[in-house]
Amino acid sequence: MMVRKKITIALFQGDSMSGHSKWATIKHKKAKEDAKRGKAFTKLIREITVAAREGGGDLGGNARLRLIVEKAKSVNMPQDNITRAIKKGTGELDGGATYEASTYEGYGPHGIAVLVETLSDNKNRTVSDLRHLFTKMGGRLAEGGSVAWMFEHKGVVRGGGKATEDELLERLLDYDVDDVSLSDGVFTIVCSGADLDKVKKTLEGMGATVESAAFEWVAKSPVKVEDAGHEEVIYDFLEKLDDLDDVQNVFANVGD
Repeated sequence: MMVRKKITIALFQGDSMSGHSKWATIKHKKAKEDAKRGKAFTKLIREITVAAREGGGDLGGNARLRLIVEKAKSVNMPQDNITRAIKKGTGELDGGATYEASTYEGYGPHGIAVLVETLSDNKNRTVSDLRHLFTKMGGRLAEGGSVAWMFEHKGVVRGGGKATEDELLERLLDYDVDDVSLSDGVFTIVCSGADLDKVKKTLEGMGATVESAAFEWVAKSPVKVEDAGHEEVIYDFLEKLDDLDDVQNVFANVGD
């Protein structure tokens, strides 16, 4: 069985890929803080409702819904909240807003490429909020297709455990894995969307703690920000963007 060269480079030469993205690390830590404050519940309930509406309420037959529900449980969302969100999505419960998923593209401060996933019941409000923040922080919203070509839609699994890089690589050889990185006991695995659930279960079978498993937009060629002042402005912008009510996920092409 052949080992992918791309994985080998990522592991042993420190190639700047998604697993080494500072923004991904900041966002991961931020998600934990949001969960502590209960702020994550609103966004997760929206995601659950939309996933159930689009793929049905059966966790066994809807992999996207299953992953989101597992994420909701990891931040201690009550089962009643999860059940209600699923039933609203499938139409078993009436009431509440109807959310529509959209993806916006733009250029942030100092020219970084940004993809923003939203769930909104008022697209005019969402676009207005996004345009205001982009403009205020020295960026701009762009036409569809302007920056999307710089990213690939991938499965990304993050977590911790005692496994070494070699052990992770050996156990994941059967899957379509692009990148395996391990830093300070925290691993990041980038794989095809089709193998996301399988990779997650394999890692759990190894005794690893999976903290997140989701579909993400991964930059094909992350850009390193050399200037410390520029870096501060960029990450401040990304965090403010992530805090907007209608924003679910923010992806950028910045690396270490």
